Amino acid sequence: MNKNVLILGSGGREHALAWKISQSSLLSNLYCIPGNPGIATLASCPTGISEDAEALTRFIHDNKIDIFVCGPEAPLAEGLMDKLRQNLSDDVILIGPGRQGATLESSKQFAKEFMMRYNIPTAAYKSFNSQSLNQATEFIMTMNTPVVLKADGLAAGKGVVICNTRQEAVQEVTDMLNGKFGEASKVVVVEEFLRGIECSVFVLTNGEQYIVLPEAKDYKRVGEADAGPNTGGMGSVSPVPFFTDTLRKRICLNIIEPTLSGLKAEKIEYQGFIFFGLIIVNGDPYVIEYNCRLGDPETESIMLRIESDFIEMMTACHEGSLENYKIKISPQSAATVFLVSGGYPGTFAKGKMITLPSINSNSVLFHAGTAFSEGNLVTSGGRVIAVSSLAEGLSDAISTSNRLADEIKFDGKYFRRDIGFDLQL
Repeated sequence: MNKNVLILGSGGREHALAWKISQSSLLSNLYCIPGNPGIATLASCPTGISEDAEALTRFIHDNKIDIFVCGPEAPLAEGLMDKLRQNLSDDVILIGPGRQGATLESSKQFAKEFMMRYNIPTAAYKSFNSQSLNQATEFIMTMNTPVVLKADGLAAGKGVVICNTRQEAVQEVTDMLNGKFGEASKVVVVEEFLRGIECSVFVLTNGEQYIVLPEAKDYKRVGEADAGPNTGGMGSVSPVPFFTDTLRKRICLNIIEPTLSGLKAEKIEYQGFIFFGLIIVNGDPYVIEYNCRLGDPETESIMLRIESDFIEMMTACHEGSLENYKIKISPQSAATVFLVSGGYPGTFAKGKMITLPSINSNSVLFHAGTAFSEGNLVTSGGRVIAVSSLAEGLSDAISTSNRLADEIKFDGKYFRRDIGFDLQL
């Protein structure tokens, strides 16, 4: 039976999800709340609907929604899925964990303690609050540099700071504990710096079984050659050249399976995606962070490589048949280049008119911060459009996305031209 699907969110990740789900032969109707102009070309984006549990429950009932996918992290951390589960029948497939499961992302301190309990490889650390600032300073002065500081709570991808000197780290931890990131940095995790190369691994799981989605590598820093402050993400590539079968098996055995075992041991029900932000040190994977949803901008790359029917996959997750599910992944390469507003991640102007070029079937423009104003497509956020392309090789995919990024016009446009610069292409 065909399914009615509702996605919650308005960014590039949700546009990529809508793009993939819209291709399913099992789809009846696709909705997105609140959506964006790009998503509106694929799905119905009803206006004036609140994003709280009560309004969403009514919408799910009234529109006979079969599958609900929560895109962003904040509603998960606030317990949206728990409230929906209380209000809906078990027949409605909910993709996204409850509040407890989402704590893997919403509290860095909880995540680190969880990893220690279940022997999941991660960097050594200590946590501090404003009352223990002196101890934080003393701890930092004993550390090798660089020093990694992480706001405990959600900070829109900007709550991790890498400090090159101890003095810089002391100043930064003082600022963070004094409210630099608001509630998110009431507690700060001070962590050793692991030297290696990062990659992102995603699973879809029902808490018992899991399937591994295509891996990716994202680029968080605003400047080329990974300079400047962290952003929500400036681009991504998939696959990752150093991601071997041996490394994949090690990640499954030492990280993914102990994580699921830990959730089960703590009686935390979990249905949805888990993002493992990893760093590979001398061939061994360590967890930098968990996310309880798909990453952004990685989703914009990995969706281009998933050939399986996404509705079929989510249904198999809900029905407990993932262990027999064989995901189909394209051998081709995908690259995403994010166009951002001038000044991002600091202050930036909105409302700049956007001119889009024509594109071929190997590329997709995923909208993130766009809106319509007086009939014109305009910028409405820091990250504006994710240009994603699929090609035989990674260098071709990157050059195609860069070429398209050049052709898109709006005042103040900026993008990194060196996505993938650190990989052997």
